[in-house]
Amino acid sequence: MTLEDRSAGTAARQPVAIPDGTWARRSRARAANTKQRFPPSAEVPVNRSITVTVNGTAHRHEVEPRLLLVYFLREVLGLTGTHIGCDTTSCGACTVIMNGLAVKSCTVLAVQADGASILTVEGLARAGALHPIQEGFWEEHGLQCGFCTPGMMLTALQILERHPEPTEEQIRRGLDGNLCRCTGYQHIVNSIRYAARKLQESGSPAIPQAGRVGA
Repeated sequence: MTLEDRSAGTAARQPVAIPDGTWARRSRARAANTKQRFPPSAEVPVNRSITVTVNGTAHRHEVEPRLLLVYFLREVLGLTGTHIGCDTTSCGACTVIMNGLAVKSCTVLAVQADGASILTVEGLARAGALHPIQEGFWEEHGLQCGFCTPGMMLTALQILERHPEPTEEQIRRGLDGNLCRCTGYQHIVNSIRYAARKLQESGSPAIPQAGRVGA
């Protein structure tokens, strides 16, 4: 190949000249077309006002619509007894009672709890007296590290509400969504049966009024 041939090949590979401003005009045209095809949706308000009754006390706060209930309880109200274990609904450590039902607070938005009555582990003891489920976990050694305990106890309240004299099978089935890495569960089962006997003796409901609708 001669020097002239190489020069000709190099010239052939030179980029085609594009008039100034062409890319900018094309970019603006694409952006305008995109806006026309996909108009912006209505703006979501930054914060929403909610009123939630927790452990018998009403709280009114402005919250971001995506804030989870578990973070509202822990970071806004300072009720850190509700634990965060997985953020995927798997472990049950964040369980609370909402309007009489056990719910995993990592699956509920704070705005969804607007107007609700919520019971956390901090609301179980009254006037210095332990709730029977707390007493049961103490007497029957139902905890070791204690991380799962708040969720276990609040789930247990729903079990006892539905089955005042639960069988072991009913207890184990009711705890299916709560994980414990320490106890092997038998002591937890024993704790719930202890609480069932105490509640039967006193005639008290398993779920305190603070966790019921209209509390």
